[in-house]
Amino acid sequence: MMVKIRPARPEDYEALCEIIDEVDALHREHLPHIFQKPAGPVRERDYLLGLMADDEAGLFVAELEGRLVGFVDVIVRDTVPLPLLVPRRVAIVDNLAVQAGHRRSGIGQALMETAQEWAAARGATSIELNVYAFNQAAIAFYQRLGYQTHSFRLRRPLPGPG
Repeated sequence: MMVKIRPARPEDYEALCEIIDEVDALHREHLPHIFQKPAGPVRERDYLLGLMADDEAGLFVAELEGRLVGFVDVIVRDTVPLPLLVPRRVAIVDNLAVQAGHRRSGIGQALMETAQEWAAARGATSIELNVYAFNQAAIAFYQRLGYQTHSFRLRRPLPGPG
């Protein structure tokens, strides 16, 4: 079975939503104070079509035997023009997902390689991503690909009014 990585197309919308919903469910399960099930589609059609049309965004899908089994979306941005910051172009992986039955088969790595090549071709000098601390499998996956911890984002809930 040969996986094909290609840019997403408008006709991929429904299949993308199925994959996104699987990943969203994982986040809702572990972080219900942050994530909830939307009343409508998991992502609006216009949002995904906008990513497909944006020259600074790459939305790639993994296709196996004519069926989508994963995707990655990556955005290229320039740093904020502050004197403190070294000007640079950074790629940010917003989402990576592979359906549960197809994980650990090289599809995630192929998607990430595609995102990295796409970003480098657009002048990015580094690629970054965020992973929630509960997702140890994802953290281990990214570390195997050579990603290193760059910063920590800490959170503390505040008491409600009253």
